[in-house]
This record gives sequence, C-alpha cells and structure tokens, in this order.
Amino acid sequence: MRALTRWIALVLLAFGGLQLFFVLRIAAMAWLDPQSTSFQRSEAWAQLSQSGDLRWRQQWLPYAQISDHLKRAVIASEDDNFVNHDGVDWDAIEKAWERNARAEAQAARLQERAPARPQRAPRIRGGSTITQQLAKNLLLSGERNYVRKGQEFVLTLLLERLLSKERILEIYLNNVEWGAGVFGAEAAARHYYGKSARQLTAAEAARLAVMLPAPKRFEKTPHSAYLAGRTRTILARMRSAELP
Repeated sequence: MRALTRWIALVLLAFGGLQLFFVLRIAAMAWLDPQSTSFQRSEAWAQLSQSGDLRWRQQWLPYAQISDHLKRAVIASEDDNFVNHDGVDWDAIEKAWERNARAEAQAARLQERAPARPQRAPRIRGGSTITQQLAKNLLLSGERNYVRKGQEFVLTLLLERLLSKERILEIYLNNVEWGAGVFGAEAAARHYYGKSARQLTAAEAARLAVMLPAPKRFEKTPHSAYLAGRTRTILARMRSAELP
C-alpha cells in the first residue's frame, strides 16, 4: 500500500511539473516568439528520416505587418467566432458532430444499397478553434487519445488566459503549415505568390486560408474545383470576419 501511495504521488508530481512547464512556456510567449512547434519538429524529423534532406521555409512577421486580408480569411475559414469564444466554440463542436453523424448515416445507407461496391469513407469535420489548433501544434504530439485531448483542452484555456487574442493569432499565422516544409504566412505568401504576406490581396489570402485543413494536398492540386469554389465562399465571408 505504501509503494502504491508513493507511485501515485510521483505520478501526480510529474503531472503537476508538466503543467507548470506549460504555464511558464506559454507565459513567456507573451514576449518571446516560439522558435519552433512540436508539429514542426515532428515534420522535420519525418523529412530527414525519409529523404535525409530538410526543406524548410519560415520567416516571422509581426502581427501588424501581416495583411488584414489574410487575418480575416483565416478567421472566416477556420474559426469565425475567434474573438468571442474562450478558446472552445461549443456551438461549432455540436454542429460538427451533427454533420459527421449525417455523413456517417448516409455512408451506411449507401453501403446497404450496394454492399459489393466499396464506399468512400465519410469526410469527418472538426470543430477546433484557432486556439485549440495552436495548442495542439505548438506543444503536443500527434497522438490521438483522450489523455492528449484533455491536455489540449487545458493548454487551450492557458493560452486564452495568458495571451491576448492578437498574440494567439500572430503565433498561429507564423507557425501554421502551408505546404511541405512551408510554415507561416510570410513563407506561404512567397512560396505561392512570390510576395510578402504584407502585400496579399483578398483573393490570394482567401485561397491560402482554404488550404489550411490539408495544405500538402492542395499544394499538389492548386487548380482543384473545390479550392476555387471554397475560395469564393471565404471571400464573401471575409467582410464580416472580426479581427482582434
């Protein structure tokens, strides 16, 4: 019994130490720009393991110098309630669950009608906010389980409490993946348009924002009908996007 108590105490101490580390690191980001994220380091390792070569484009650009078109486009595409929620948009999560349930039900009906015909897996949509995406990519591994999801929730709340919305969006835009080895708004603008993120037009910004759920795929299919159609949708929604 004594050994079990000691083991539990050590686990709780380690967990508390990890949370303190996260608190201190996030608090420091109010002044210090993060040099890399967990996701970026994982991608760098994957590149080196597969090819022995590292392709990496990234250049930090202060919030004020990033085109407002891109800020509005990303908010319109990824998290249209960004300035109002506390890190988690429960309405968006509920809507995503409903959409996913309908998609899965439709796939099941199609399978019943044509059991011999292989059906494409239903497209699962998430309801993650920009803050949740940042928490996951900045500090966590790519594993998917309930423990990691719980830690993501804690980190999301810490980010919202310790950083301003403007700073959260600044860190996100400077670190999010926009293609194979392309990270951040400045690298993306130069990679796809040969210009700075300061100079992006509304249409260019909308197209970049639409790429975010699957940047590597869209990098290979730049002229896809979905990309063009979704870009028009985001262009129309950008007018009502609220900036921090």
